[in-house]
Amino acid sequence: MDPHTLELMTAIIFVITYAFIVKFYQKKVWVIWGGVILVLLLGSVSTSSAYSSINWDVIGIYVGMLFIAEALIHSKMPDYLAIWLVNRSKRVWVAMLFVCALTGILSIVIENVACVLIVAPIAFAIAKRIRVSPVPMIIGCAISSNLQGVATLIGDPPSMLLAGHAGLTFNDFFFFQGKPNLFFAVQLGMIASLFVLYFFFRHFRHQTHEFREVKIKSMFPTIVLFAMIAALALTSSFRNGIKYSAGATCMFFGVACLLWLINEGRKNEKHLLHTIMRFDWGTVFFIIAVFIMVDALTRTGVIADIAKGIYSITGTNVLFTFVTLVVLSMAMSAFIDNVPYIVAMLPVTQIIAENAAVSPFVLYFGLLIGASVGGNITPVGASANIVGVGLLKNRGYQTTFWEFVKMGLPFSVFSVLVSAGYIWLMYGV
Repeated sequence: MDPHTLELMTAIIFVITYAFIVKFYQKKVWVIWGGVILVLLLGSVSTSSAYSSINWDVIGIYVGMLFIAEALIHSKMPDYLAIWLVNRSKRVWVAMLFVCALTGILSIVIENVACVLIVAPIAFAIAKRIRVSPVPMIIGCAISSNLQGVATLIGDPPSMLLAGHAGLTFNDFFFFQGKPNLFFAVQLGMIASLFVLYFFFRHFRHQTHEFREVKIKSMFPTIVLFAMIAALALTSSFRNGIKYSAGATCMFFGVACLLWLINEGRKNEKHLLHTIMRFDWGTVFFIIAVFIMVDALTRTGVIADIAKGIYSITGTNVLFTFVTLVVLSMAMSAFIDNVPYIVAMLPVTQIIAENAAVSPFVLYFGLLIGASVGGNITPVGASANIVGVGLLKNRGYQTTFWEFVKMGLPFSVFSVLVSAGYIWLMYGV
């Protein structure tokens, strides 16, 4: 098969696979692996190249964090923090903002869906006691979790993917090239978005009712988490000298938490099996498949052609390119999974930066912010949104598409304007 035909066929397979992921989101792992098998059979990528395309550092970070997050949830530490904050709020709107802010903070180290599941019972209890709809609060929790996941290397898969592609360390998310980086950009964006949430919560001026405090089962997972963060910060100083240091560090501490979970579940084998099966293994295999699929696009020239197309529009105007990537990423991620989008667009962004003779990092950061926060716009833009709407439906509250957009769109716009604006001022000017 000639190179042009191979490129066209690979692009068609990718587009069809992406369309099926959108249509059959719950089966996305099976769909993406179907696409991988097709590109392997087509010869777009060899099996050896497919294996070498997988960034095992990213996989190690994600799997390690799965174990740590599950242990934290089992220890009841997040539940304790949520109720502690609510009990110290005099007004319901303050409690609602606290719960949303806590959801965001937890999502820095815990998967977004898990964060929503942790705080949802508290949100429903508050709404029930003052006899109001829980819809605004559940939506607020879901979209808050999606924003803060960008803040650190260990937050969400897109951050891990960027770090793996660009060689960023844990510390780089805090300070990069001597300047405050993504962590601070996201915190400013979160502050701006809290004003948006206040606009929707401001009518809930009822007094709060005290909740019974939750007892923490064990401090071990929390200690492990802080030890891992310290280790990541330390290894970041010699990141170039040790391959897979971030992944190995997360896996080491993750296995410690897994052993703790196994010990906790010894008395109940069913609980232990349920805990292990509850890990998000699907996302692990999904990310692996995406690496292979995008490698096929790169080797056949599809990525280079996409980069040329965008560059022909933006040219050497770096600000225009930055804004285009942010807006495009927001629009795309409002309706499609941001993991394959990020993996595909990172090499595209790199080529655009090379053609424009500029540093790619400001474009990388804009891409990450737009793709991660854009999922907040619609109820189908992120897994946390889908779960939040599902929880509301199970309680008898129907949430329309536009009801979600009414909160999600201004939240996303304000947070992206502030976060992306900060990144441009730091690295683009």
